[in-house]
Amino acid sequence: MSYDEIIAFHGHTCPGLAIGYRMSLAAMTALGVVRSGDEELVAVVENDACGVDALQCVTGCTFGKGNLLFLDYGKNAYTLFSRSSSKGVRVVFQAQSVPEGLRGDKPAYIRFLQECPEESILTISRITDEPPKPARIRNSIVCHSCGESVMDTRLRQIGNRQVCIPCAVTHELVI
Repeated sequence: MSYDEIIAFHGHTCPGLAIGYRMSLAAMTALGVVRSGDEELVAVVENDACGVDALQCVTGCTFGKGNLLFLDYGKNAYTLFSRSSSKGVRVVFQAQSVPEGLRGDKPAYIRFLQECPEESILTISRITDEPPKPARIRNSIVCHSCGESVMDTRLRQIGNRQVCIPCAVTHELVI
């Protein structure tokens, strides 16, 4: 997928998108894989910034398919696993490798990110952990408080009632 297609999906170009694009391509190359049609690949992202849109487009990993997992660590790091080979790689953006002064010039910064040697801004390491298990379809239960359907694993027990997390939090605030 081209960078222009990534921009069209995301809505604008920015350094974060360029970083995510480079990281995603590097992970795919390191694993020797192609874009996931279903759940052949699984990605674990450690931030919820612009670059994750690039990762979704390049890898085919999405929240909807259950093969995109989010860990809220605030790091520019992606781990990509191939379920068929049981191999994985972790790609980390090395922000300290960006020359001083580039961050203030957005077009120049993006150009640098697109053209610099991969090894100058990214660290790629093999992962020995097993890939996360495929997504499971869960039952939905109606919350006894708000009446909305909620995944059964997200229910909380309040007295003798099963409620969703927002209703459980509201209940805790009222007590």
